[in-house]
Amino acid sequence: MKSIFISGSMRIKNINKLVIDRIENIIREEFTILVGDADGVDASIQQILAKKSYKNVKVYCTGNHPRNNIGKWELVTVQTNYKPKTRLYFTAKDLEMAKHCDYGLMVWDSKSTGTLSNVYELLITQKTSVVFVNKFKKFFNINNFENFEHLVSTMNESAFEKANKKIELKEKIVTNRNKQLSLFPEANKVLHLTRNSLANFGVDSS
Repeated sequence: MKSIFISGSMRIKNINKLVIDRIENIIREEFTILVGDADGVDASIQQILAKKSYKNVKVYCTGNHPRNNIGKWELVTVQTNYKPKTRLYFTAKDLEMAKHCDYGLMVWDSKSTGTLSNVYELLITQKTSVVFVNKFKKFFNINNFENFEHLVSTMNESAFEKANKKIELKEKIVTNRNKQLSLFPEANKVLHLTRNSLANFGVDSS
């Protein structure tokens, strides 16, 4: 049975119909849905699933007490030594969902570093994410690092710099670009699509 890791930005409260349509497809396929316990997209997704009485759901939380488990689904508790209520503390559950899923479905505000980190984590383990970028009302398929760079290029400069401070985004991009070019020299021909945008954030495109 395939499993889908669904997550998104805490700032997003209302889920676009295009995303709901995707969720309905997932339900029809009877996939297992892995979802976190946070407010925002997590809670909104839980509400949708509860209204549809979908049972094949696992809610992940860090620690023993979820913030949200609207449908009283199976609870997966994740333990960590990080200080409670810090970013790394809550990231522990996301890493577990990324580890145990087959695919990702993300709803992103072009700012949230947590959601972007989830996309990156799936990518480095060779798993595909479908990311709905809320401001464009459009899905982005992320299954290689060119796709990831294109996704990052939708961020404004301020959001990029904040993400860089939190998750070392520039280093991730440069490291994986260099790794890819060393393996696939021909990939250099397609990187021009995002270089101009990333250059605005101080990412070396050489």
